[in-house]
Amino acid sequence: MTILSAKNKEKLGKAVFATAAVVCVIAVAAIFAFLIIKSIPAFAKIGVFEFVFGDNWSPDRLDTYDSPLSGTYGILTMIVGTLSATVGALMIGGILGYFTAVFLVFYCPKKLGRILSAVINLLAGIPSVVYGFFGIVFLLPLLSNIAPNNGSGLLATSIILGIMILPTVVSLSKTSLEAVPRAYYEGSVALGATHSETVFRIMSPAARSGITASLILGIGRALGETMAVVMVAGNAPTYPDGIFSSFRVLTANIVMEMGYAGEVQEGALVATGVILLFFVLLVNVLFRLISKKAVEKSVKKQKSHRRGRISALTKSIKNNISAFTYKIKAVSICKGMALFSGILAAVVLVLVIGFIFSKGMPYLIKNPSIIYGKYEFASENITILPSIITTLYAVAISLIIAVPIGIMTAIFLNEYAGRDNILVRIIRSAIDILAGVPSIVYGLFGMIAFVPLLGGSGSILAGALTVSIMLLPTIVRSTEESLKSVADAMREGSLALGAGKLRTIFKIVLPSALPGILSAVILSMGRVISESAPFLYTMGSVITSIPTGIMDSGATLAVALYQLSGEGWYINEAYATAVVLIVLVLVLNFSAEVLAGKLSKKLKGETNGK
Repeated sequence: MTILSAKNKEKLGKAVFATAAVVCVIAVAAIFAFLIIKSIPAFAKIGVFEFVFGDNWSPDRLDTYDSPLSGTYGILTMIVGTLSATVGALMIGGILGYFTAVFLVFYCPKKLGRILSAVINLLAGIPSVVYGFFGIVFLLPLLSNIAPNNGSGLLATSIILGIMILPTVVSLSKTSLEAVPRAYYEGSVALGATHSETVFRIMSPAARSGITASLILGIGRALGETMAVVMVAGNAPTYPDGIFSSFRVLTANIVMEMGYAGEVQEGALVATGVILLFFVLLVNVLFRLISKKAVEKSVKKQKSHRRGRISALTKSIKNNISAFTYKIKAVSICKGMALFSGILAAVVLVLVIGFIFSKGMPYLIKNPSIIYGKYEFASENITILPSIITTLYAVAISLIIAVPIGIMTAIFLNEYAGRDNILVRIIRSAIDILAGVPSIVYGLFGMIAFVPLLGGSGSILAGALTVSIMLLPTIVRSTEESLKSVADAMREGSLALGAGKLRTIFKIVLPSALPGILSAVILSMGRVISESAPFLYTMGSVITSIPTGIMDSGATLAVALYQLSGEGWYINEAYATAVVLIVLVLVLNFSAEVLAGKLSKKLKGETNGK
C-alpha cells in the first residue's frame, strides 16, 4: 500500500503540474476567442475591407448594430501611423542599439562595459508611462523650438519608442556578437585585417541572424506600446505627412475612445485590438523563424569547425580583406558610430532619470504629504497614497495567482516533459504568444472577460486577474532557467538515496533554484507597478479614496501619473509621482540583479568545488 500510495502521489504531482501548464494554453485560447467573438458583429456591420482599408475614422457613439451607421470606421490611417512610428523607432533605437552592442563587445573596457550594460538594463525597467511623461515635459518643449506645433508628432514618437526598444536590441545583439567563435576574429587579424575591419566585416555578418532577431523583437515592442505614444503623438486620426504632424496609432485609438464608446464603436475598438494582435503575432513568428535559423547556422558552424573545415573561413576572410582597401572610410565611420552610441545610451538614461528627479525631488521634499496625505474628495491637495495602496493590492493578488501557476508550469516543462511531446510544443508556443501580446490587448481581454464576471465595473481583482496572465511568461521562463541551472548530479543523488521524483523536486531542486525564482518574482512585481494600459479599463483610472477591499476600483501609480500629467494641471504632482514610480521599479530591478548575481556565484562555487 505504501508503494502504491507513493506512485499515486507521483502521478498526482505530475497531473497538477501539467494542469498548471495547460492554463497558459487556455489563456491564449481565451484571449483570441473573447476578442474575436466580441469583434465579429463590428466586422459584419462595418465590413472587413472597409474597416481595414477605410481611411476615415469618425465614429458615432449612438450607432448600434440594429440601425444604419451614422459614423465611419476606417483604421487605415492608424495602421499607417503605427507602421510609420515603428519604422522611425527602428531607425533610431535599432541603429543605436546595434552600434551600442558593438561598442560593449569590442571597444569598451570590461569594467566600464559591466557598468554600461547595467545602465542599459535599467532603461528596460523604466515604466513606459514615465517615458511618455519625459516626452511631454522635456522632449516636446525642446522640439517646439523648431516645430510648427508643440513638438508632438512622428519625430517625438520615434525618439521615445527608439529609446524604449534600445535595451532589447542591445541585449540580444550583444549576446549574438559574443556567440561568434573567437577563431573568426583571430583568423581575420592573423591575415592582416585591423580590429575595426574584423569587427564590421567578419564578426557582425557572422552574427547577422541574431541581430536581425533583436530588431524584430524591437519592432514587436514598438507596435504594442500604448501609453508613451498616446502622450507624445498628437493623436489626430490622419496620415502622418511630416515629422511634426499629429497622427494616431492603433493602441492609442483604443485607449482614447474606449471609455465613452457606444455599441458599434466599442466593437470597432476591440476589432482594432484584433488587428494589432495579428500584427504582433506575425512579428513573433518572424522572430522565431530567424532565431531558429540562427541556432541552426551556429550548429553547422560548430560542426564545420570540429571537422577542421577552416579553409572556407580563411578564403572568406581573404576575400573580405581584399575589399577593405576600398572601404576603410566606412569602417572608420562605423567605429565612430559605435563609440558615439555607447556614450549616448548612457547619456539618455542619465537625462531621463536626472531630469525627472531634478524636478520631482524638490517638490517631494517640500510636500512629502503627497505620499502619505489623507484623501479628500474634490480637494486641491493631491495625494498618491490611495494609488500606492491600490498598486500594492494589485501586486499581491497578481503574484498570488501567477507565481504558483508559473512555477508549476516551469517544473512540468523542465522536470517531466519530453522534448518531442506535442503538448509541450503547444505549451511553449502559448507562452511565446503570451509574451508578445501587447498590454492594451490584455486590457481589452480583461474588460471583456473579467469585468462583467465580477459585477460589471472595474475592480482591483479584475485588474489583478488580467495582469496575472501577463506575468506568466516572465515567471515560467525565469523559473525554468533556474531549474536548468541545478546540476543533474543533485537530482541523481537524491533519487539514488531512495527519494521519489516529487520529493526530490521540493526538497532539492526548488531550494537550489530559489534565488532565480525570487528574482523572477521581483521582476514581476516591477512589471505590475510599471503597467498602466491593462488597468485602465479593468481597475479604473480615477484617484479615489484608499480601497477597502479587492472589489473596489482605483488608479495604480502608473495610471495616476498618466492622469496627473494629462491636462497639465498637476504637473508638479506628476513629477513627484514619477520619482516614486522610478524609485520603486529601479529598486526592484536592482534587487533582481543582486539575486541573479548571487545565484551565479553560487553555481560557479559548486562548479569550482567539483
